[in-house]
Amino acid sequence: VDGGVVAQEQVRPEPLDRVVTIPNALSVLRLLGVPLFLWLLLGPHADVLALIVLMVSGFTDWADGVLARKLNQASRLGALLDPFADRLYILATLIGLTLRHVIPWWLAAIIIGRDLILAPTIPLLRRHGYGPLPVHYLGKAATFNLLYAFPLLLLAARSGTLADIARPIAWAFTLWGTALYL
Repeated sequence: VDGGVVAQEQVRPEPLDRVVTIPNALSVLRLLGVPLFLWLLLGPHADVLALIVLMVSGFTDWADGVLARKLNQASRLGALLDPFADRLYILATLIGLTLRHVIPWWLAAIIIGRDLILAPTIPLLRRHGYGPLPVHYLGKAATFNLLYAFPLLLLAARSGTLADIARPIAWAFTLWGTALYL
């Protein structure tokens, strides 16, 4: 209070309300890579370029979390964008690998089916005053395993020594990731 006048502080948005942040920009970049990845995988069968897009996605997935913490740029939007981008990459990769006959259809159905079963719970949770389920370390571990498995599965679908080495590692990550996802 100064001379009877209340000084108003400049209202700053809460850190969680920020939209334009470096981590959010990385998440948007990841989202833009999903159709590019799927086109590379299914269109020209440019597997090396598709793998590069997938690897860049994995790196930006890691980087957005690290930067959000280090730069104090965590946000509600980022908390939604990051798992959404993960799920879109998983869905796109499952579709692509199934259509390319790299993985059996039933494996894709199990992983996609889990999300389809959980999706109706979101409105139910909201009705009872809860937000979306928080990210859990088991979910992060499942996503980690699946996002490592997918490029290895694509590599394993080729022939040669590198494919022979990648194949058991790819399927191990696939099985661990699917089990954790469920």
